[in-house]
Amino acid sequence: MALPDGSAMVLSRRIEVLQTSSGNDLGFRVFSWRAEVRPGVWVAFTDAGAGNLALHVGDDPAEVGRRRRAIEAALGLSGRPFQYMNQVHGNIVAGIGAASAAAGTGAPVAGAPTADAMVSYGEPLAVMVADCVPIVLVGDGAGGKAPVLAVVHAGRPGVASGVVPAAVARMHALGAAGLGAWIGPSVCGRCYEVPGDMREDVAAVVPAARCTTSRGTPGLDLPAAVRSQLQDAGVRVEYSGGCTLEDDTLFSYRRDPNTGRFAGLVWTDAPGTPAGPHRVNEQMSE
Repeated sequence: MALPDGSAMVLSRRIEVLQTSSGNDLGFRVFSWRAEVRPGVWVAFTDAGAGNLALHVGDDPAEVGRRRRAIEAALGLSGRPFQYMNQVHGNIVAGIGAASAAAGTGAPVAGAPTADAMVSYGEPLAVMVADCVPIVLVGDGAGGKAPVLAVVHAGRPGVASGVVPAAVARMHALGAAGLGAWIGPSVCGRCYEVPGDMREDVAAVVPAARCTTSRGTPGLDLPAAVRSQLQDAGVRVEYSGGCTLEDDTLFSYRRDPNTGRFAGLVWTDAPGTPAGPHRVNEQMSE
């Protein structure tokens, strides 16, 4: 994989240390942000310290799988792997596990679904990005059921085609209430320069996307567009991350097209995990 000289070796060593850690005490920085957002429900966004987590960027699939499993083991997922998806810049929402049957879409698809959003009744979910907007959503389950979880990949086409409201609608269809959203790091409006006609096309659908870059050129503010769509849908935005292009601890396709992908993650504590203090905004550090 074409990463900066020596970086793959360094990231692999850090993951080896991560594998030997226990519980949530990771020791090394692999997250840009992590929090227990509701009792027993966690949200996190990895950074470059976790290594590339995507299979479609030319990296060794065995290494990618090892990194994914290392994170899962360190987080105590007890054999409950994160579900990833094949992201195609669309607006399809896939149901995972019991959420697939509840939505009337038939049997769950084996492997990674081709979609840009996923919903589940508590199954761990992952979304990969390197400038697009990663969104994690959590809602209370109806009648004391498991929480309803969702992840969304919102690039320019997905924002314009409504993948965010589509995911919210699917969560409501599954009985979710009290939705909250966590918006991970993505390229900001100051940095995301686009042709003027492209800006106007997206802004015609989501006016909040329209902006001017720090260079005075036409731009798109996708994080603002996503916040607008969430707020219009009645979803509380609990957190919004920084800019991938301005932060070299995060992968950015606009900085380097030969880069990896970091992930937005959501999961629940394993059954039988003792209740602990409600922790929020936990920044991992070296």
